Amino acid sequence: MSEALETEVPVSFERPGAEMDKRKGDIPPASAVPLDEINPVWNRLFAENRSLEYFERLRREDPVHFNESEIAGRYWSLTNYEDIKAVDTDHHNFSSEQGITLGFPVDQPLPEGALDIKLFIAMDPPKHDVQRRTVSPVVSTRNLAGMEALIRERTGKVLDSLPVGETFNWVDKVSIELTTQMLATLFDFPFEERSKLTRWSDVATAVPGAGVVETEEQRREELIECLMYFTNIWEQRKVNPTGDFVSMLAHGEDTKDMEPLEFLGNLILLIVGGNDTTRNSMSGGVLALNQYPAEYDKLRADHSLIPNMVAEIIRWQTPLAYMRRTANSDCEIRGKQIKAGDQILMWYLSGNRDESVFERGEELIIDRKNARNHLSFGFGIHRCMGNRVAELQLRVLWEEIMKRFDNVEVVGEPTRTFSSFVRGYTDLPVRVHKRA
Repeated sequence: MSEALETEVPVSFERPGAEMDKRKGDIPPASAVPLDEINPVWNRLFAENRSLEYFERLRREDPVHFNESEIAGRYWSLTNYEDIKAVDTDHHNFSSEQGITLGFPVDQPLPEGALDIKLFIAMDPPKHDVQRRTVSPVVSTRNLAGMEALIRERTGKVLDSLPVGETFNWVDKVSIELTTQMLATLFDFPFEERSKLTRWSDVATAVPGAGVVETEEQRREELIECLMYFTNIWEQRKVNPTGDFVSMLAHGEDTKDMEPLEFLGNLILLIVGGNDTTRNSMSGGVLALNQYPAEYDKLRADHSLIPNMVAEIIRWQTPLAYMRRTANSDCEIRGKQIKAGDQILMWYLSGNRDESVFERGEELIIDRKNARNHLSFGFGIHRCMGNRVAELQLRVLWEEIMKRFDNVEVVGEPTRTFSSFVRGYTDLPVRVHKRA
């Protein structure tokens, strides 16, 4: 196997991942790499925005693509829309129980000291169903309708505080701030300490050595800190429930006696789900409209396109690049022989560019007729519970942007997240220009 494309396991919520990729040299064009040496989980493909050309080749030449490594064992990459949807909706044959990101072979024990964190998204029925049902009322349509005025007020305040005509980091000033405020509301978290939520989200998904945490031990220590902080909140909510996520878990018949690491797993799931995904779509939308200025002109001429544009931004960005399933038994996908225990990576990012479903799929088209058919929220029993929260926040953000600014201008190259799981940004330099 080519040294430049050797296996690299990204970090996951419940399993330790690879060290930061320290290899040097330019990434070769996808066309120059032997097909069997392409490894889609190579983090640099994402940090340097080169993954899309590799996925385009895999969709065309090998849509069920095999890799194997000493660390992760056997794993398959699905890059075609219909194959991804078929596996995502078949929880009987393809399990979430072993984890949702690439990890260790299922027949191997976890390394000593690893946190075996349990998330309900990484569970199968019936346990998945009762835990999800316990917390889902917080993000129900009815509950969110009552939050819209608060979201709009906070969004307006953040936008009004921006330095007009000066360069600043949109990720930090807008995307992180708005999503962290929303998280604090959903958890009824001390508002003045809300930055802890962003930190814990970053710690849970970062590659050690890439600038967020240096080692797996540091990650473990900070996640235990998260658990201890929320355990104190749990004890408070047992006595005085407030209708937030923690209150519902503390009083749910099927969750009130959960083990500490199970509680931590649910916390991390809800924090990451409410933070990374929405904030990276908030940043990705600004970048996309700058890359496709005709679409920005289309938006300026017709603000009623915003709801459909939100779906198209989520498709184009695909904030979580993939989800994993594990084969419960030997099976076949497109003639490829899948063995029981094999890991299967459903590359939402690739499926969202599948030209057989999305014409000119690489482009942002804000009035795309089938934008809502995107894969970004998943399908079946594991469809993203917070999808309405994300859509509401993004819709309100763009409605308020268009009231204030003629242009949010990207004035430099973005810095992208060093991860093949979270497809996001750490820096997006912009200048805002007020409406005339």
